[in-house]
Amino acid sequence: MSLPVITVEQMRRWEAATWETGKTEAEVIAQVGRIVARRALELTQPGDTILLIAGKGHNGEDVRAMTNHLPERDVSLLSIADPAKTLPNLATSLEPRPALVVDGLFGIGLNRVLDADWMQVISQLNANRLRVLSLDVPSGVDAATGVIQGAAIRAEETLTLGAPKTGLLHSAAVDYVGRLTVAPEIGLVPRTATSELQLGQAEDFIGFPPPRPAGGHKSTFGHVGIMAGSLGYHGAAVLAARGATRAQPGLVTLLTPEEVFVPVASQMQSVMVQPLVPGEITIKSITTLLVGPGMASDRLPDDLKTTADSMWHESSVPMVVDASAHDWLTAGAVPEKSIRVITPHPGEAARLLGTTPAEVQADRVETLQALSAKFGNCHVVLKGRHTLIGQTDGTVYVNATGNPALAQGGSGDLLAGYLAGLLAQPLLQDNAGLAIRFAVWQHGAAADALSASSSNWTIEDLANWIGGKQL
Repeated sequence: MSLPVITVEQMRRWEAATWETGKTEAEVIAQVGRIVARRALELTQPGDTILLIAGKGHNGEDVRAMTNHLPERDVSLLSIADPAKTLPNLATSLEPRPALVVDGLFGIGLNRVLDADWMQVISQLNANRLRVLSLDVPSGVDAATGVIQGAAIRAEETLTLGAPKTGLLHSAAVDYVGRLTVAPEIGLVPRTATSELQLGQAEDFIGFPPPRPAGGHKSTFGHVGIMAGSLGYHGAAVLAARGATRAQPGLVTLLTPEEVFVPVASQMQSVMVQPLVPGEITIKSITTLLVGPGMASDRLPDDLKTTADSMWHESSVPMVVDASAHDWLTAGAVPEKSIRVITPHPGEAARLLGTTPAEVQADRVETLQALSAKFGNCHVVLKGRHTLIGQTDGTVYVNATGNPALAQGGSGDLLAGYLAGLLAQPLLQDNAGLAIRFAVWQHGAAADALSASSSNWTIEDLANWIGGKQL
């Protein structure tokens, strides 16, 4: 299940409660050593060289505890107590170039700027562009705040212990944390710490979506209406429609401006494509409406924006608003119990709130809640590294899947379509929040699966993978 994102103070209390039961730190360190070694084996091949870098604290002890659990690997251990003495020989320690470095220099207790010698050690490690697995927190990152304490290890992956720490999800730490994974069972007593910020896990979606009823028909699985595309942006309409079909709703109808109707319709098979005619921008019998992908042209029908905004505030039909259409919405209430979703990236979120992308990134949870409150307590998918999903109040979920290769044009259009395809299905609308989280998870998981097998995949490839069995 999803894991609470906890503070360093909560982690300390959790550890103290464990020691009070009589369990020793040595027992937990031994278990952590086995866990991290298992991950190091997964990231390497027999015969590979693994360099363990250990500092003076508990993180260093955790790394040293790995040494007897790395069979068929060429393992070397570099313990650093005095960085000034280590610096002259550090380059030698990196030859031959290791397949993996395990970073255990500093842990969650670091809350001060490192001295110059430590910063030089970290800079030299980073300069070699090594493949790094950081233990609990990348050395140099403040686990409480995400602040970089002068210098920090740039990890490919951070395996954090027990539960994710608040600083690891701060935008300042993103480029250092890399992929964030969690080892929840490290030998501590059952966790009692709670948080309204939760890191999603694959187990959250066991049994979801539920099996489709054997007697179901097209009407059982809903009808997605999509308004998308414009001159110069017709591909967005195609990707949104393909994303919707991957969610397997009963029907998909796409309205797109007449000037791009032919190139859009010629790429569709099961999707019904109609020209978007001024004054006639409605779709009958739909169970969800998606508006916005690729609608960036200034030649769109004049009444499209006002119609979309009116539907947002008045219609009982679930709505997903994406891309340029975010700017068409006015603040205020929406119908009670209606499903409303917006999917901004940081730049769009900044425009909607009259702020800057930097301010959005400084407190993404606060931004999400402010957006939700402004637009009728709608669901918000605040995109970016560790996409957030939530509303004005209650739990905000952090998505754990995805990678930098998603930063390609069309990625958001595909996600919006897939999300709308799920929300169109009456069987899934009773748990809209879970359906939204599932869409985001699958979008990132498909990207991760593609990246594991290819370094040059495209969004068209992602359109063929999204919704598959990635869990």
